[in-house]
Amino acid sequence: MSLKFRVLLCCLYIASQLSPMLTGEAHALEKVVLQLKWTHAFQFAGYYAAQQQGYYSQAGLDVELREVSPQATGLNVIDEVVSGRAQFGVGTSSLLLARKAGKPVVALSVIFQHSPQILIARKKSDLQTVHDLHGKRLMLEPQSDELVAYLRSIGIKDATMKTVNHSFSTQDFIDGKVDVMSAYVTNEPFYLNQSPVDYQIYTPRSVGIDFYGDNLFTTEQEIKQHPARVQAFRDASLRGWEYAMAHPAEIIALILRSYPERMASPQAKAALQFEAQQMQALLRTDLLAIGYMHPGRWRHIADTYASMGMLPEGYALDGFLYDDPRDQKNSLLYFWIGLTLLIASGVAMLALYIFRVNRRLANSMQELKEQSVRLTLLSMAVENSPASVLITGPDTRIEYVNPQFSKETGYSAEEVLGKTPKLLQSGMTSPQTYASMWENLNQGKAWSGELINRRKSGQIYWEEALIAPVRDQQGETTHFVAVKRDITERKRADEKLAHMAHHDSLTNLPNRVLFFERVQYGLTLARRQQSQLALMFIDLDRFKPINDNYGHAVGDAILQEAARRMSELLRESDTIGRIGGDEFVGLMMDIGSVTVAEQLATKICHTLSRPFEFSGVRHEITASIGVALFPHHGEDERSLSRAADIAMYHAKAGGRNAVRIFEAEMQDNYLLADTETRAVPASPRQ
Repeated sequence: MSLKFRVLLCCLYIASQLSPMLTGEAHALEKVVLQLKWTHAFQFAGYYAAQQQGYYSQAGLDVELREVSPQATGLNVIDEVVSGRAQFGVGTSSLLLARKAGKPVVALSVIFQHSPQILIARKKSDLQTVHDLHGKRLMLEPQSDELVAYLRSIGIKDATMKTVNHSFSTQDFIDGKVDVMSAYVTNEPFYLNQSPVDYQIYTPRSVGIDFYGDNLFTTEQEIKQHPARVQAFRDASLRGWEYAMAHPAEIIALILRSYPERMASPQAKAALQFEAQQMQALLRTDLLAIGYMHPGRWRHIADTYASMGMLPEGYALDGFLYDDPRDQKNSLLYFWIGLTLLIASGVAMLALYIFRVNRRLANSMQELKEQSVRLTLLSMAVENSPASVLITGPDTRIEYVNPQFSKETGYSAEEVLGKTPKLLQSGMTSPQTYASMWENLNQGKAWSGELINRRKSGQIYWEEALIAPVRDQQGETTHFVAVKRDITERKRADEKLAHMAHHDSLTNLPNRVLFFERVQYGLTLARRQQSQLALMFIDLDRFKPINDNYGHAVGDAILQEAARRMSELLRESDTIGRIGGDEFVGLMMDIGSVTVAEQLATKICHTLSRPFEFSGVRHEITASIGVALFPHHGEDERSLSRAADIAMYHAKAGGRNAVRIFEAEMQDNYLLADTETRAVPASPRQ
């Protein structure tokens, strides 16, 4: 394929991309409907912003934002979109269940990185737990499958709950018509805080069920028939969300002005402000771009549903997640850039050879001029490439680097010419990676992969590299060409997500999932070595009044300090985890006797009884600790957890601030009916 023909193809491609933008205003706006899943609220702020700021109209769309009236009890958002009465909708993680049921829904993007769905129950005592919901009257709204999964995961079966349709009024809860209600952490607590009712919040995140919330979705048919419209609507919506979260006060004023009938209450503005503030922690715009969704996180959601019997094991996500055509184009673009640079390098060396021959022979000046122009164009392409380019000789000594290489590594061309790329090595890339790379290169094949390198400043960074050998007519390698790009930020985001999935966000201790994975590993090791291990259940006494009287900020600070104190007492092989609000667990490996376990538990009890001082105020709590030993009190995770839970209960019942080692007689006095599921995960998930 000639260079002229390739340039012509590029021009035609650019023209095809520019044509819709140049002619777009000449067409009428396409009418589409976005079906919201509730009445107008700040929960949908991004869509109001996209409409108000003109992002939809700039994309050629006339968007109707259709709310769900509280009176429309039979309306199903998914059915509205699948039927074609709406082209787009806002749904929960229940989209996966709808997909399994044969409805061709496709998730376009995620707005809430953490679901706002919670359960709110009437508070009866400070010792109340989620297991006390057995047999209660539950008011459950549609698309609350993650709450059903939450209840099942802790052993509360569907049949034991008296479920009624949701009235979408907190007054029914206040009046005592129901005992428990599904709610959004961004909404109902605002109104309940102004009532005389004392309530308790239970969140699925406390047992590791951390789902996405408020997902923008459409159908396979819409994507197939109107791919450009889907892409334009998604882009404009996400742009609107970015504006809304940066200008919440402006969007609140817009909602009050646009929907006066819905916002007639004197509390409307304060309620919207509360909702906007609560959403900040759910969207996590400080960490991720709005709309970001990770296939691995959806895989975890599907596996969680499967573990609860709500989806088949290993349910495939094929076709469920939107594949942005531009991602494919970008991949193709990177491929062509790399290929073009490889070709450019070969052509440049060929042009140089021709230049020398022509200069010696002095008989082809016109051809020399043409080659010089081509060489200039190719050199400009390489010099201005957004990718880092490096060319070495067959001995791997560097002969050329482009400006982007210097920008990414901090090394100037003069500093690296004549040296080998080893000066970038950090020692953190595995030997297997280099072995695979050289195996391909020595066979004359290109290699692509990831490298962990070090900048001149000493900073470690990740690179995605495409490296290929350049061979002469005899098949001898004359050069190596590497095209690389910095992927450090992408790697950091992936690492943060992985850490968040296995650690408590407040104390940074292992969460329920990670802790009980370590318990299972510890039991395997203890059986093999015929050693003992101890499992502790640690419950903080008198913590709830501090939270109520001094606020969550003080309560959170106490939890963080308590976690620090306990961690300082442990050996390197031991683990402390947090599995609930004021509930901690401890794992002690290879203990010699019950005395050792009791001594460490007593130290923890003592350190937690020391006063906590914040802002000049002394706060005092204590701890009730139950201890169970393997193999004396149980031979598996469930029996050990049950024994430690019973022992902890006796420590609490005996006056608190105490340590109790499990004894068989304790079971006769254990009053809680749900001992087997109180703090034991149904199964590891992740």
